[in-house]
Amino acid sequence: MMRMSKSKQLDQIDQLLDQFILYLRIEKNASQHTIHNYQRDILQFVEFVSSQVADDTLFINTTPLLIRSYLAYLKSEQYAKATIMRRIAALRSFFRFLCRENIVSQNPFNAVRTPKLEKRLPVFLDANEITELIALPDHSPLGLRDSAVLEMLYATGVRVSELAGITLPDIDFAGRTIIVSGKGAKQRIVLMGRRAAQTLDNYLFSARRILCANPGEYAQQMGKVHDRLFVNSRGGPLSDRSIRRIVEKYVEALALKKNVSPHTIRHTFATHLLDNGADLRSVQELLGHVNLSTTQLYTHVTTERLKANYKKFHPRS
Repeated sequence: MMRMSKSKQLDQIDQLLDQFILYLRIEKNASQHTIHNYQRDILQFVEFVSSQVADDTLFINTTPLLIRSYLAYLKSEQYAKATIMRRIAALRSFFRFLCRENIVSQNPFNAVRTPKLEKRLPVFLDANEITELIALPDHSPLGLRDSAVLEMLYATGVRVSELAGITLPDIDFAGRTIIVSGKGAKQRIVLMGRRAAQTLDNYLFSARRILCANPGEYAQQMGKVHDRLFVNSRGGPLSDRSIRRIVEKYVEALALKKNVSPHTIRHTFATHLLDNGADLRSVQELLGHVNLSTTQLYTHVTTERLKANYKKFHPRS
């Protein structure tokens, strides 16, 4: 086999990685966040293997033994189990792609067991905490928008990316339903209550009009006005990151001791539904979970609370 120069080898790696990213974006419809993480994880693995393998056939020489050495390295660097699992998942997916493209004959990651991740009970807010959080924004245009953002996160249980992607035609005020696009471009219908619908109505017909009155750079670049539900101060679409900042702003103002993120509000949505008698299948549908086992994590929360109340109040506990 002809040996490649180091520069040619790096060029080949870059080309394969570009093809893999294109595959993730088009065929897998992966989010930009996932693509960025996968790209970084693969490049870091390439750097590790390059330091271990003298040969230029880098991917062909990736063996289960070499992967275990990589896992040992990650553990020695005290990476969290969740980070290690994500890296292995990224690399397993990448080598599956290399098999499909006939770059390698088999996927070496199939022979490697990943460390088991300890299941942590999700953090959630109680009824008073979520009520206080949603009540914090003022009545300015941005305050009305923030109030609608918080209310919608709690009322629907949607992910941040799903909330950011909602467009005006997706909303049915008469039926109080919204079409959202979840992971893998799978669409589902979520519900909103009267309070959420009213809050959204207040935002749409006052605050959004004011914020979109001066469309700013986005509309000038695109040559048209967009139809995204939530907008920023310049009238452009509100990003995932901006939604996270909004939640962080009010969590900090409320001075909660819990580590609260937009996903915490999603956990709160699910936990409160189960606490008040909703069945697991319904919650699964509303959350957009593919597997029921993912939703079952929330039953542990309610069970733990039942146990705590039993021990606290039953005379023979």
